[in-house]
Amino acid sequence: MLLEARRRASLTSLADRASIQRRHFLESIALLGALEDAGVVASPVIDIGTGAGIPGLPVKIARPDLVMTLVEATGKKTRFLEAVVQELGLTGVSVLQARAEELAQEPDQRAAYALALARAVAPLRVLVELTLPFVRIGGCLAAPKGSGAAREVTEAEKALFVCGGAVERIERLDVPAGPPPTLVLVRKVAETPKAYPRRAGIPRKRPL
Repeated sequence: MLLEARRRASLTSLADRASIQRRHFLESIALLGALEDAGVVASPVIDIGTGAGIPGLPVKIARPDLVMTLVEATGKKTRFLEAVVQELGLTGVSVLQARAEELAQEPDQRAAYALALARAVAPLRVLVELTLPFVRIGGCLAAPKGSGAAREVTEAEKALFVCGGAVERIERLDVPAGPPPTLVLVRKVAETPKAYPRRAGIPRKRPL
């Protein structure tokens, strides 16, 4: 389904099955394995800026017991996600078309999740403002990053302090063939002030 709809819905730049299997599915399952090893996998889970459903859908397929919310701002992508959920007969999955900055201010969404996933959404100092408001105290943000993960963590020190997060783990994921992503695991240790996230577009324009 991803191969068939990738251009129409602007889902991925990858055009061959092998690359999609590795980058989107194998990396997602490696992420799940690392999170299980860390003991932080729990429901409910939110995947913010999920795009084609990565990593949320592969994680849900591998762990059907998890309650999963997929958040994506683009309508054609959410329609694809809804079609996949229906085609695969997945239960316990919600697809929400929304911007994280606005959704995080909804009372039923704020501090409602045990685990937040976010892949290829934004630099970490932006990402923590967009995601930590969704996470309850004691829960985690799992952010797969590239080779600049350590630099992003350093740059995110102020954002982490302001939004109530603390980096708990930085580790390479076990993915063969090609540069492996690095998991940055952030624990929610304090409430995020009501002022965050700021209105749509501001976290990217003026990062903390």
